[in-house]
Amino acid sequence: MTFQITVQPSGHQFSCEPDETVLAAAMRAGVGLPYGCKNGACSSCKGKVLSGSVTHKAHQERALTKDEEAAGYSLFCCATAQGDLVIEAREVAGSDDYPIRKMPSRVATLEKLAPDVIVMTLQLPANETLKFRAGQYIEFMLRDGKRRSYSLASPPDQDQPLSLHIRHMPGGLFTEQVFSTLKERDILRFEGPMGTFFVREDSDKPMVLLASGTGFAPIKAIIEHLRAQDSQRAMTLYWGGRRPQDLYMDALCRQWEAILPNFSYVPVISAAQPEDHWSGRTGFVHAAVMADLPDLSGHQVYACGAPIVVDSAKRDFVAQCRLPEDEFYADAFTTEADINQP
Repeated sequence: MTFQITVQPSGHQFSCEPDETVLAAAMRAGVGLPYGCKNGACSSCKGKVLSGSVTHKAHQERALTKDEEAAGYSLFCCATAQGDLVIEAREVAGSDDYPIRKMPSRVATLEKLAPDVIVMTLQLPANETLKFRAGQYIEFMLRDGKRRSYSLASPPDQDQPLSLHIRHMPGGLFTEQVFSTLKERDILRFEGPMGTFFVREDSDKPMVLLASGTGFAPIKAIIEHLRAQDSQRAMTLYWGGRRPQDLYMDALCRQWEAILPNFSYVPVISAAQPEDHWSGRTGFVHAAVMADLPDLSGHQVYACGAPIVVDSAKRDFVAQCRLPEDEFYADAFTTEADINQP
């Protein structure tokens, strides 16, 4: 039996199999529902069930609380339909412009920029290219069917190897390999591009770019893409880390600030030590945005990093800084540990 899913307010319809999540069915049909992690941890795909019912697979309660579920809200990445559905969701224009492909790649370079961060570049087969939007991610296909997601740090406009920023997670299935046994010329398979976190180029609103840790990767892609397009949009990057070494491309950001008239850079450190000799901004990175820009009503915000940073930014920017909720675009970097939390 196949169920019919209708999306409001667009009226778009697609079919869904009983064992298929609503998001998977939408992606298969080319319907652009928003999504990020695809595993019930980030809440990007949250929407409302207006008619019909769904059953949820395991997910984090912070992504969908019991009260929200009782009010009819759903995480479509882990929701299976129990019959025909009418759902309410904000669709993302252009999210299906580039087909998702499975591709082999060869490790071109491995460069350690911090004790726990490696920048890896991938070379695609000859005459092959990956079309994607600045901010999207790919999924590495590992043994036993497991996958790991990483944002593309390189812009889509340049004929260059794909670049990814990989933070070492002790015990991590993929990162232990990257930091120990992976070497140049090794073959990795991936699928992509994925995700609806990408720059909305139909707006001229000033942009706040908020990153924590390696959440800088897709932000870097966005900045370099807009630079390649000669965009005149105002951009302010707030990059947060615990120690100065966590801002592993600080020199590049300062270079952008020196040469781009519409770009500003605000590094923020939350746990500086005396030996760091840090004299810049301190505290939570999203709090620095609020101090500088108490009225965000005319801005767009692009936030990427740890879930607690993204969640706090959205809550406080909307509640206290008048940011329209639909002008907050985010990609929470969920780890396997995040996914396995209750």
